[in-house]
This record gives sequence, C-alpha cells and structure tokens, in this order.
Amino acid sequence: MVAKLGIDTKSNPRRIGLCALLLGLLIIAAPELLGVGNTAVDPGVNLNAPPRAGGPLPGLTANELKLFTAGLNAFTERDSVKGTFVSPNFGAETGEGLGPRFNANSCAACHIQPSIGGSSPIINPQFAIASDAGATNVIPSFITKNGPIREARFPLVVDANGQIVRPTMRDGGVHALFTITGRQDAPGCNIAQPPFDVVQAQNNVSFRIPTPVFGEGLIEAIADSTILASHVSTAAARRPMAIAGRENRGRENRTGNDSTITRFGWKAQNKSLSIFSGEAYNVEIGVTNELFQNERDTEPSPLPASCIFNGIPEDHTNFDQLSQQGSTFADVASDIVQFEIFMRFLAPPAPSCDSFAGKCPFNIQRGRALFDQIGCALCHTPQLAVSQSSSDAITNQGTARLFSDLLVHNMGQQLADGVTQGLAGDDEFRTAPLWGVGQRIFFLHDGRTSNLIEAIEQHASPGSEANRVIHYYNLLSAQQQQFIIDFLRSL
Repeated sequence: MVAKLGIDTKSNPRRIGLCALLLGLLIIAAPELLGVGNTAVDPGVNLNAPPRAGGPLPGLTANELKLFTAGLNAFTERDSVKGTFVSPNFGAETGEGLGPRFNANSCAACHIQPSIGGSSPIINPQFAIASDAGATNVIPSFITKNGPIREARFPLVVDANGQIVRPTMRDGGVHALFTITGRQDAPGCNIAQPPFDVVQAQNNVSFRIPTPVFGEGLIEAIADSTILASHVSTAAARRPMAIAGRENRGRENRTGNDSTITRFGWKAQNKSLSIFSGEAYNVEIGVTNELFQNERDTEPSPLPASCIFNGIPEDHTNFDQLSQQGSTFADVASDIVQFEIFMRFLAPPAPSCDSFAGKCPFNIQRGRALFDQIGCALCHTPQLAVSQSSSDAITNQGTARLFSDLLVHNMGQQLADGVTQGLAGDDEFRTAPLWGVGQRIFFLHDGRTSNLIEAIEQHASPGSEANRVIHYYNLLSAQQQQFIIDFLRSL
C-alpha cells in the first residue's frame, strides 16, 4: 500500500519512521483494510522440516573444520560427577565435574532446536536429567514436559526458607534447579534444592531460556563502530516512534574496563564467546573451569565438603597430553576453548528464501516490507557489516543478517524480570536476533509463549519502546499481519 504511493519500501532506516506513520494514517482512513472477521495465525514450527542451521561456516580451512568438529563433540558431551558414569538414560557420561548444583548435563541438552546450537526442543530434557543416576530431585512446577528449558533467578535475596530478606536487597543470580544428591557417583552429598515453591509464592523468581548460538562468530566480528553508526543512522526515524536504545540515553552497553560494547546474552551482559562459554559451563552444568574456577554456592547454606569430588578447575588444559604421541587438539584443549571455537565457526541459520534479494513468495516479501514500514527494523536491524577477522571464512561473509542492533532497549513492565545485569535494568533487554526465529518453538526471554503473534503483542506495555510499533501492527489488516508472521517464519 505504501509502495503504491511511491514511497520506497526498502530497508532505508531514515524512511522507516515516516513510512510507519503514513501506514497508520492510511489504515485509519481505509477501515475496509482491517480484515473484519479474519485473524492472523502463527503456523508454528514444522518439526518434520529439515533444519536450516547447525552446520559450519562455508569456507573454513581444513584445520578450522577439524577444530569445529572437535568443538561440536565437546558441546554434545554429557557430564557426570567424576566423568566415568554410564547412565541408563544417556549412556556414557564422560565429561567430568557435574554439579553440585546444575540445570543440565551438557551444552547440547539446552541448545538443540532445530539442531545443535539452537534453543529449547519440544520435549524438555530436564525431566530425564533431574533423576539421572539416581538423583532425587523434584521437578519445579515451572518446568513442564512440553515447556521450555528454563533457568531460575531470584530478583531479591532470600533466606534458607525462601523468605525475602529485605525488599531492597538485590540478587539476580541463577539458582540451579537440581543437585547431585542421590546420584550414584556422588556418595555422601546431601544438599537441598532451593525452595522454589516458597519463592514463587512471593513472586520472586524470574526465568530465562537458552539463546541460540548460531552465527555467534559473525556477531563477535561486528565492530563497535558499526553498531554505533547503525544506531546513529536511524535516529531521525526512531525519534517519532519513541525508540531510544542505549546510546540515546548516554550510557551505551559497554564493559567497565575497556569500554567496548557487550553483545551476548539476553541483556547483552557478556563480552565474548570465551566468557560466555566459561560462565555457562559453571552456572548451568556446575563445571569449574579456567575462567570460573570456584564451585558455585548460591544458597544460604554453605556448600559442604562432602559434595566436592574433584580438584579445581575441573575443566582445564590437559598439559600432560602435550608429550603424548598422537595427541590431538581435543586431547589438549579445555572444553570451554572447544565450545568457543564451535560457536565461532557455527554458521548462521539460513532463511527459507532470500528476502534481501526480493526472491521470496509474495506473502513473505510483502511481510518483509511491512516489517520495515511499521518500525520493527528500527531495533531488529536487518544486517550489520562484519569486520576483518582472523578467519577468512568469517571475513568473507561480509554481513551478518541477524535482524538485531545488538543494543538494549526498555521493553516495559510486561517483560521486566526484576534482574539487572551490567547497566541493563530489569526492564531492558538486548534486541533478540531474529535469524532462525522461524524454527524456534519458544519465544521471549522466559519462553512464556510458543506463538509468534503473542510474542509480538507482549512487546507492548507501559514504558516499552515498542509501543508505537505494536500500535501500528495492530492497525494492520489481518492479512497484512499474516504477511509479517509468514516473513518471520521464513527466517
């Protein structure tokens, strides 16, 4: 409709705001376009379709490909307490250091949909993990068999009984769902799970689901100057839409010492793939490593010595293998180094068609134009240039078509989780990259919905920078909304 009036519908950020305003006025003036009696429908994920993600970047050298494969193997390895357990549920668990508190027993347990490196699958593996090897864990009520994999955070500090200590004492850290108590390879350990039922009753628990790690090497290779230049270029279009982002408030999402922009995680709280790997290994699986060397003791009761079975760090460089004839990279390198390399060389998801080149069916191509026109692209930036990398395979990609500006935005009261990380407040989140969104099952930071339409509507609430965008989305006809959903499911 806007295109028919001679307005450029391509992804020109300086025109997006004007297009959005004109689109709203045109729809208001033409009520017959509202599609009375019809509603858009999210078709969901076709679980029988082949995954459009999970492989290595094209153009890797032979050595890079070997490192990618070694990293993939480490990413899928399951951990037990001592690294020598054979589980009736999972088979050989050769990784060492599980627990004493944990959420999963491998990286791939959480990052699996639609392939290794993705997000939560349709059947939650945490049910099998909770009782593995005889563990006596009780499944918290917020974990369901067909719901998302979740980690739990307590916004406020609680005592041993789950009661809030003081209303002003912030926590925000991850409180692991499970313990190794009762496991056959953890004799003598007897620690309790957090009192999740009590904490929930006080509305003092927030959830996060796994973020996909596809294309992380390209995100890592986007220069700070590129992120900031992109943000500046959309300033005029963002202003009438009341979209700010971190830079407009004068305190960009930067690290404290080197002042570079952080970009990984739901709140862009992590700077690098190395930190991301080490932190997740320690927090989610309980494995100490060369970046996070201490066992986590997040509960009010001290962690007893009877639950410590290995020296620290449990995951480390295997120096003794350097002298062994025939040793490989995987024999010597720590797991977190292998995780890092795997994610760096993991290709981004491929869309079902190329909307950038105009080679998609009409409904998808039209949805892409509407996505731009109503202002979605002001935060979900379609592409950012990739800088020179030490790997030609990354450099040669040229751009990352991630649909994110990698900055944090205020998403309002409805999505606020009570957790602050770095400079990101409890209502601020990184713009989630949308590449691969078409094959995801759960959406938003806590996995509260499997419906893309509901996820879009959840962007609107008091204080949200997306309010005007959602207003214009709601003014679209049902058919136009369907075009946007079709476009998103094509990514």
